[in-house]
Amino acid sequence: MSQKTNHDEIVDALDDEDSAFGAVADDTLSKRERYVRALDRNIVAPARIVWDDLRARVGLAIIGIYLFMGTVGPKLIDPPRTGDGPRLEGAFETWAHPLGTDSLGRDILASIVHATPNMLLMILAGGIFTTVMATVVGTTSGYLRGRVDQFIMMVTDVVMTIPGLPLVVILAAALSPENPIVIGVILTINAWAGLARSIRSQVLAVRENSYVEAAKAMGMPTRTVIRREILPNIMPYVLVNFVNASRNVIFASVGLYFIGVLPYDTIVNWGVMIDLAYQGGALQTTAAAHWLLAPLITVMLLSFGLIMFAQGTDRMFNPRVRARHSSSGTAEEPDEETNSTPATGGALK
Repeated sequence: MSQKTNHDEIVDALDDEDSAFGAVADDTLSKRERYVRALDRNIVAPARIVWDDLRARVGLAIIGIYLFMGTVGPKLIDPPRTGDGPRLEGAFETWAHPLGTDSLGRDILASIVHATPNMLLMILAGGIFTTVMATVVGTTSGYLRGRVDQFIMMVTDVVMTIPGLPLVVILAAALSPENPIVIGVILTINAWAGLARSIRSQVLAVRENSYVEAAKAMGMPTRTVIRREILPNIMPYVLVNFVNASRNVIFASVGLYFIGVLPYDTIVNWGVMIDLAYQGGALQTTAAAHWLLAPLITVMLLSFGLIMFAQGTDRMFNPRVRARHSSSGTAEEPDEETNSTPATGGALK
């Protein structure tokens, strides 16, 4: 009798959808249910994870402000013009010019807002180019190994030996780029090489795990194994380095515009604003300090927002945490095992 009872309990556990063994096969689900589950797994659960982290919320709020400035801001605020206000009007003195004006009476807030769209395009182009190139090269090299790995790493080492700044200066002088997307790619033209080597090291460690070996033993294609088993485990590392690449684009572009390496035909640029403020004596007189501080704080705040967002989204790529935050899981359950996970290797456990 007890054996029958135990058998019935096992059957009930297998039939229970809330148990670990109660997963419903995809072929028994309707198309709508599959879409709902995919939406919950890929969008809703990650959004809950991000929203539960204070750092991610702060970073997302800052990034949202800059996105608003770059998309809606230029439509709400007129472009800066000479003589818009008094010369070197201080910050927070009038509502008409909340950040003050420069030496020619141009509104500083308007200059910052109208410079934001091109800066965002530069950041996006440079960050995507660096991380996509590095991820493709590093993942392919680390997973395939052998002669393919040797050849790819040889090319990567050659790219790494090319000095980055002189190469950017030469390309900028030769091409005189004005498109922000092209400038973003030029600024990160060889930045992917070092990251590709780091990603290769991550992949070499991940590919030795038992679940990767099991996927290969089941006959999964290489692309499927990389997409399902390798990439999710290195995504926290990739995301952090996407943010680093984006921040490098910010600092490199502002610095090169400041020293005059990158061509420009308008003062609506953060680096150009810093250069003009420096030439206008912002370091020598407090009356012009706001002219220099406004673009500097703008650059630092965007960098801070990117860092906070990257740190806060680390847990989003952990399958255990995503399962907890799905609609079928318990979002309130503590996730102690993820609290001490480093940002560059959280999903490797």
